[in-house]
Amino acid sequence: MTRPKRILLLDTGNEWGGGTNSMFELLKRIDRSRFDVTCLFYRDYPKGRDSCLSAELAAIGIPLVLMPQRRQPLWAKLAKELARGVLAWHPDLRTAAVRSIEQGWRVRPNAQRLMQYLQDGGFDLLYMNNQPRSNLEGYLAADRTGVPVVQHCRIEPVMDPQDVALVNRVARKVIGVSNGVVEALVRAGVQPEKCMAVLNGIDPTQPLPDGAPTREGLGLADRDVVFGAVGQLTERKGLRYLLQATARLVEQGLPVRLLLVGDGPQRAELEALTTRLGLQSHVVFTGFQTQPLPYTAAMDVCVLASQSEGLPRVLLEAMLLGKPVIATRVVGSRELVDEGITGRLVPFADPVGLAEAMTVLCRDPALRQRMGQAGRARVLEHYTIDRYVRGVEAILEKAAR
Repeated sequence: MTRPKRILLLDTGNEWGGGTNSMFELLKRIDRSRFDVTCLFYRDYPKGRDSCLSAELAAIGIPLVLMPQRRQPLWAKLAKELARGVLAWHPDLRTAAVRSIEQGWRVRPNAQRLMQYLQDGGFDLLYMNNQPRSNLEGYLAADRTGVPVVQHCRIEPVMDPQDVALVNRVARKVIGVSNGVVEALVRAGVQPEKCMAVLNGIDPTQPLPDGAPTREGLGLADRDVVFGAVGQLTERKGLRYLLQATARLVEQGLPVRLLLVGDGPQRAELEALTTRLGLQSHVVFTGFQTQPLPYTAAMDVCVLASQSEGLPRVLLEAMLLGKPVIATRVVGSRELVDEGITGRLVPFADPVGLAEAMTVLCRDPALRQRMGQAGRARVLEHYTIDRYVRGVEAILEKAAR
């Protein structure tokens, strides 16, 4: 019997997000007889208030190695500030200078440490989560040790020519979570034969919660039309525009309530905006929820107003629950949402357009029901977790040495 392939999964992230959830769905189901996975993270970051990365990995029997990061030295901080000031007239030179400084104090030292892990552990593959720009040290370490690389790109990537050259030289495969992410990789210059779409998936057999108890607990009336967003409270999620759009519905006298499920650095700013817009009695900030599905089940419409996405898990969850969705017309979301059939697509940073879409759904419960049913059927046909896991396993098997 052949031994399982030894895989080091590298994730350089600092906080729990949708990509972390998708990674865990894979790790829970990956064939342990074929793949022996060890995770290497820089930080044991929390999952809400009650759990953390190490506890969640231990619960599914996946070992974790932590590689703590040192603080940025003063010389590096001052050098970057100087480069930004002196080279302000030439953006390309400024970017190159800052990149060189970052390589010197962080990327290359991290690559040296990763090389040691790869060599000591006898790994057959380095599997990296997120996007190439976040994993440069992994590419350098794998290049020097000869360990094959698979990159799982979970969002539309940001890449410069140096990033592209490194990926093309080192990566065996780059997985995109949507066809749109793969198209973005190819447009950036990644060799098409290296890129493959494996669509994010969700478990259609999982027990689905009833939203009524959550609505009651939050003081939401039966007549309220509840819009909601699930995710980190960050600028990229476009939540200020969702609040502005909600204010327009309130001005029309519509019985609208808004749930913001999550936490993040923008929370205080969004709470202040809620007050300025006079929406205190219409908006509920729930904080981070370890189990967000009951909150999604409590919504009548799920909204994702992001600036960028890969293939958003929150929309998959909402559609599985039979909820209509409104999303911005960005990579991933526009691929998942069938305009006018399963939901509505609107431009990013357009509170007027967002309010118009919300108004139509607010006024038409029959339309909400039809869209929700169509969305659930779409997820069950195209976005199951088994298809996702089998697709990733096939790529890992072929790429490992």
